[in-house]
Amino acid sequence: MEHVPFIAVEGPIGAGKTTLASMLADLLKFPVIKEIVEENPFIDKFYQNMDDWSFQLEMFFLCNRYKQLKDTVSEFFDKGKPVISDYHIYKNLIFSDRTLKGTEREKYREIFHVLTDDLPKPNVIFYIRADLDTLLKRIAKRGRSFEEDIDQNYLQQLIEDYDAAMASLAIREPATRIITIDGNTVDFVENREHFEEIASHIKELMV
Repeated sequence: MEHVPFIAVEGPIGAGKTTLASMLADLLKFPVIKEIVEENPFIDKFYQNMDDWSFQLEMFFLCNRYKQLKDTVSEFFDKGKPVISDYHIYKNLIFSDRTLKGTEREKYREIFHVLTDDLPKPNVIFYIRADLDTLLKRIAKRGRSFEEDIDQNYLQQLIEDYDAAMASLAIREPATRIITIDGNTVDFVENREHFEEIASHIKELMV
């Protein structure tokens, strides 16, 4: 597995993770793994009342992401095939540490480690970092109804949580290369040069 390219794209809500992952997968002819979001039956309730629905929401995401990555191992990694994903499984702790409290958080963390500690880790993470205004514009542009209720304070805190998490991952997973993209100034959708510069990092990995 260590020689099979596994690329993850990460960042807060609205950063452009799925867009970039899809573009890279199309360029490199890699399969792309996309997280399930809108299919989560608790997401509308969560944005309306985080305290009541956080645990259900986070457990649904964890179980689905675990199943996706287990399937990815057998379908791709075991056959030496590279993969691009629009998330890193570690994001479950970023969100759950913000939304869960007390014993629920402790129980969740225990379940997380039991399920994920032996899953493959990415060789490269593209971390799209963007400020609140940029994220809000992108969230509004994609027009998901359930995101209309996102609390701006929650989103700002996620930005800070992601910064801390990427710093932690750099220590926890030293074999994973983390490449930070300035989502406020880098436009990988409209500017081909910006996109090709990002893609060049993966091509270096495959040499």
